[in-house]
Amino acid sequence: MATTIEIKHETQRLLERLKRELNARSYDEALRKVLKERLDIIDSMFGVDKGRISQFEEEDRMEDRE
Repeated sequence: MATTIEIKHETQRLLERLKRELNARSYDEALRKVLKERLDIIDSMFGVDKGRISQFEEEDRMEDRE
């Protein structure tokens, strides 16, 4: 399923350049490559605790803080 988004002409020119530089067949492919790379960088920042980090709970608070 495809969708349409509105972008400025300068953004379209940048996407065209990105598409050429990545040898992508479409804007979608170029965007997916960049987004996947960017998301992988963010995910890798969690190191060995990736997937094991939980939300802070009230019982995690230290009792003798002052």
